[in-house]
Amino acid sequence: MLADRITVLEKGSVVQDGPPAEVALRPRTEYVARLVGLNLYRGRQEGTAVEVDGGARIEAPAPGHGPVFAAFPPRAVALYPDPPSGTPRNVWPLVVEGVERFGDQVRVRLGGPLSLGADVTPAALAELDLAPGARVWAAVKASEVRCYPA
Repeated sequence: MLADRITVLEKGSVVQDGPPAEVALRPRTEYVARLVGLNLYRGRQEGTAVEVDGGARIEAPAPGHGPVFAAFPPRAVALYPDPPSGTPRNVWPLVVEGVERFGDQVRVRLGGPLSLGADVTPAALAELDLAPGARVWAAVKASEVRCYPA
């Protein structure tokens, strides 16, 4: 809050340097993304589709072309026991890998075609029976995804 510039070190090397707002809005590594509380993926965008390294696909709100980072916050992830209906353009079947308290929320770590974090309430955790190994569907509206050049 008080700094006008920050430098992030990872394994003894500078991975990102700049004004705090820029680092928070455009993290360049998964480590920096975790520090600022974002899910981050590197991929290639063609139109509104981002093909993520590893094979998954993320739909973005605006078209683009070329290598990008795609990011969205864990609070933007909705979890369902069955495939959701409605308007989310990003839906993935995932498996719960871990659960941890995160303030008044619970951070659920998910793996599958895409690894991501989702923030849910303790009530949702209990209602969905989100224990390690549980299968769930994760959904993110395209409007929550931010893409920027890689």
